Amino acid sequence: MVQTHRTHDEATAEMFRRDPALAADYLNEVLENGDEVDVMLALRSLSVAFGGVQEIARRADANPNSMYRTLSRQGNPSLKTLRAILGAMGMRLAVQPMR
Repeated sequence: MVQTHRTHDEATAEMFRRDPALAADYLNEVLENGDEVDVMLALRSLSVAFGGVQEIARRADANPNSMYRTLSRQGNPSLKTLRAILGAMGMRLAVQPMR
């Protein structure tokens, strides 16, 4: 049977999967205007587009249970973990001057 509809989350994940630059722009927007919780939830949402939390954990050489906790509202990853998560998504951390 052909699926005739999909959820907003599924459509968004597919957009990010097809266009990693859009995913990076989204994350940069959240980093600029959101708080720490927003960033963790954005990373969790992006993880769906890049294979899911377990796949991100595998690529980042991290424990899947720890990754679920890291990408939660209470998550507070170390710089090393954040770099590993972004690397698993095909992104990197960068610094830009403030406008």
